[in-house]
Amino acid sequence: MPVITTVEQLEALYGLPGETSLVKELDHVIPEYAAFIEASPFVALATSGPEGLDCSPRGDLAGFVRIHDPKTLMMPDRRGNNRADSLKNIIRDPRVGLLFLVPGSGTTLRVNGRAHITTDAALCASFSVDGKPARSVTVIDVDSVYFQCARAIVRSELWNPARHVDPKSLPTPGTILEITSRKGIDGEAYDKEWPERAKKSMW
Repeated sequence: MPVITTVEQLEALYGLPGETSLVKELDHVIPEYAAFIEASPFVALATSGPEGLDCSPRGDLAGFVRIHDPKTLMMPDRRGNNRADSLKNIIRDPRVGLLFLVPGSGTTLRVNGRAHITTDAALCASFSVDGKPARSVTVIDVDSVYFQCARAIVRSELWNPARHVDPKSLPTPGTILEITSRKGIDGEAYDKEWPERAKKSMW
């Protein structure tokens, strides 16, 4: 199996990036890029730490990632499973990558930067939903921001309802937990209790 081991080999295969691939990258958020951030209810957050890499979903009401200024983004962290893999990574390696998705749009927005975590009471309170403040806020110093063309979304037909998968065709979280815990967790009971648990910990 041929393996590419150098950048030169990669460039020989793919060629060099075109002008449009380069001029779109900036070191700050312009109004046109802000429009995507403000419309996005979902972000994939990539981090790196001593235990390895992590890519974690972040979702909230559209615009939940706040543009503090053209060089600074703020993202609230709410109740979850308390693994806090991303936050642990950020503490030890501040480099982060974010991918913003906007339902219905093929264009995505990428942001790379460095982050830190704050529990400033006033700031957390400013992200309150239903009276519940954020548990912490991740502050991102923007290094680069650029849009990603729509090819991946178009190919995948991600927003096409006709392509949506019936959740009943997939293993449930309870089924998976029962297997991975070697029946230490009752999968059926877990799935049955999940809607009420999710409702209590939504924000």
